[in-house]
Amino acid sequence: MQIRNQIRFLLNGRNVAISDVGADDTLLDFLRIDQRLTGTKEGCAEGDCGACTVLVGRLTAAGLKYEAVNACIRFLASLDGCHVVTIEYLQGADGRLNPVQQAMVEHHGSQCGFCTPGFVMSLYALWMENAQPNAQQVETAIQGNLCRCTGYAPIIRAALAVSETGAPTADHLTAERDSITARLKASRDGCRVEVSKDGSRAILPADVDDLAEVLANEPDATLVAGSTDVGLWVTKFLRRLSPAVFIGHLDGLKAINVSDDCVTMGAGVTYTEAQDVIAQHYPYLAEYWDRIAGWQVRNMGTIGGNIANGSPIGDTPPVLIALGASITLRKGNIRRDLPLEEFFVAYGRQDRTQGEFVESISVPRISDGHHAAYKISKRRDEDISSVAVGFNIAVDNGLITGARIAFGGMAATPKRAAGAEAALVGQPWGEAAFLAAGAALPEDFAPLSDMRATADYRMKVAQNLFRRFWLEQAGADARLKSA
Repeated sequence: MQIRNQIRFLLNGRNVAISDVGADDTLLDFLRIDQRLTGTKEGCAEGDCGACTVLVGRLTAAGLKYEAVNACIRFLASLDGCHVVTIEYLQGADGRLNPVQQAMVEHHGSQCGFCTPGFVMSLYALWMENAQPNAQQVETAIQGNLCRCTGYAPIIRAALAVSETGAPTADHLTAERDSITARLKASRDGCRVEVSKDGSRAILPADVDDLAEVLANEPDATLVAGSTDVGLWVTKFLRRLSPAVFIGHLDGLKAINVSDDCVTMGAGVTYTEAQDVIAQHYPYLAEYWDRIAGWQVRNMGTIGGNIANGSPIGDTPPVLIALGASITLRKGNIRRDLPLEEFFVAYGRQDRTQGEFVESISVPRISDGHHAAYKISKRRDEDISSVAVGFNIAVDNGLITGARIAFGGMAATPKRAAGAEAALVGQPWGEAAFLAAGAALPEDFAPLSDMRATADYRMKVAQNLFRRFWLEQAGADARLKSA
């Protein structure tokens, strides 16, 4: 395997090649300190406020795709083969403002201005993807951007006004797309990349097979996919990463395959990349999916990472466990399949050996039945869940014949509610069964109190979700019968 000791990417209009890169160097520090591109701001340093939003273009099977990401938790080493676009690059050659910037001026979308570059970059990414968005789509695009001056109304008006300028066909980032694509393709050499600085090492495997080989030699390495979790280890807990193995660029972990009985996604598939297939095959999850963090985090965070980090409050494990999902683990050339619910052993501990990694996730297609997913959090958007749950209930001739109910935030791991499931199976499909199941929930869980919620609150909310599920499903049944 050939090894290249240099990170190569495009920054706005120029080539960048760096050898002196540590695993925990962030894109934000590189932009502001090394490059003096200070239009990109530092706010929360945890991917919550959006002041550091930039665009990262990468080659995909569908061509060059630009996504809004948080520079504060995006590591510099992960940018090999990408095109980074900052606020300074948006203005035209004649110095005039980009239409998104001009609309923010005309609709008074800025006061102190600190958050404005991040809003502009998010709205610019939206305009490139959807030149005629509605208000809901605008609000979704700026979930990850916080404003405490103007409020969101003038910003939304500005975003809607941009559509009046038409599609961004004349915009220079669109006009140069072919040349940028050619430059990025030319930079691909099939090498493994290894760089370091001050003893901090970063490794980018050439492909998935090379990843298996790297982990065989570096079994204690930290795997970094989207860095939406690991990024906070560095920015908030000041942890050093070394060695860190970056995998977000591996096409072999990005495949999505749909068969008659299941949907299989590579562990490197981001929330955004999975969104369309989720909406198509699990439509009840569409709204839930939009509540996973903000757009920037969904563009970076991966489903495999959300599983592999073993968090008891991860958004995807409860709903995937309820669906009966399984994962494929790989070590070297050996693979093993495991039901997702068995992967989580205890707090901070998963059924994964050194050098083994999550390669893919398989989710059964839903059949007839009743399904729902709920997330309870302090904020509706862009917040960590206090309680999350997935319901999967089978009914035959008026009797409940199967129940899979999984909670997050109620125990040290994502976990099925076995007692509540048992209380449902064999009972008539009706409100009484779900109230009884909720009453059985203390047999399954003894939740903790923390900054997000008290134990009593968690239990009460979880029990009430059984009633909510019944009311919504009964209402849907009534609507179907009257149709």
